[in-house]
Amino acid sequence: MAGNYCQTCGSVGKMNTQIVIMAGGIGSRLWPASTPEMPKQFIDLLGVGKSLIQLTADRFQQVCNPDRIWVVTSARYVKTVRKQLPYIPEDQILAEPVPRNTAPCIAYACWKIMRKYPDANVVVTPSDAIVMKQDRFTDVMKKALEFTAENDAIVTVGIKPDRPETGYGYICSSGTEEGKVLKVKAFKEKPCLETAKGYITEGNYFWNAGIFVWKVSTIVSQMREFAPQIAGMMDRMAKSFGREDEQAMLEELFPQCDKISIDYAVMEKSPSIYVIAADLAWSDLGSWSSTGMHINASEGGNRIVGGDVRLFGCEGCIVHAGEEKMVIIKDLKDYIVAEKNGRLLICPIADEQDIKEYSADKQS
Repeated sequence: MAGNYCQTCGSVGKMNTQIVIMAGGIGSRLWPASTPEMPKQFIDLLGVGKSLIQLTADRFQQVCNPDRIWVVTSARYVKTVRKQLPYIPEDQILAEPVPRNTAPCIAYACWKIMRKYPDANVVVTPSDAIVMKQDRFTDVMKKALEFTAENDAIVTVGIKPDRPETGYGYICSSGTEEGKVLKVKAFKEKPCLETAKGYITEGNYFWNAGIFVWKVSTIVSQMREFAPQIAGMMDRMAKSFGREDEQAMLEELFPQCDKISIDYAVMEKSPSIYVIAADLAWSDLGSWSSTGMHINASEGGNRIVGGDVRLFGCEGCIVHAGEEKMVIIKDLKDYIVAEKNGRLLICPIADEQDIKEYSADKQS
């Protein structure tokens, strides 16, 4: 525990710590386990007995009290959030009437927090990643919160890369040190393989985990400057917070917000962005191959979750089956086999980026 962390009130320093979990995506690349009806953040992808959003909430137990957690999700998933995270106050489960990307999502949560906790120190996190090095993650979060409590700044979390990954965005830092708050020089889009290899060689490029820390007053000020259209909509919505017409105003105004990510709206424009980089054994579970990396391999390098799965002559396969299903597979190599609710996928791992196009559950 950091010396200035209060377990009783859930704060770091003098700041009241709040956690915002973004949980509105549909995870189409993990079809058929993840569908619009029950997307990946609400399912036990790894066979550990907990969904990804439950693992995410658990990750912050040493950072703040559970009643300081907020979830922003689609209106269709509110009941699922309540069921999986029953300790979260109902008024802290925020339902987006339509998806508008991460900037409006984050703004909505932060304007709500500002009304209730104007001195709050906030962590924003996705709901669909895993972190294996919990103690190190807790230390990074507390260090970031301590920094933002004392500075009008935004801190993002960088992951020390262990391979030249082309599926993640990168953060270019002013230094190579881990565990230290460093100035961000630039955000980089997902690179080609050669560029990613160059990033590894240079040593000051880190994976962008999509985790942000700031005082609520800081992000509101930054959005007023760099995303004024969204800030204006939030100011109009905020007038109705706590009133009978709050839901009607949300449904009218939220869809009018610019559809833009927080990276484009604020991070790439602000001069006040910092990063803490660390090896957290982090992974964004955005595909079957990234999920398979965190499932223990059996004979032949096969990775299996659920069901009565029997493999014969198979190598390097990822199999995700229903709990009561018997699955028999012979002589497949480097394939994904996934089944749920009568939907079956059989696809080479090399072609997994096309799964969202093949899926019958595609949603705009």
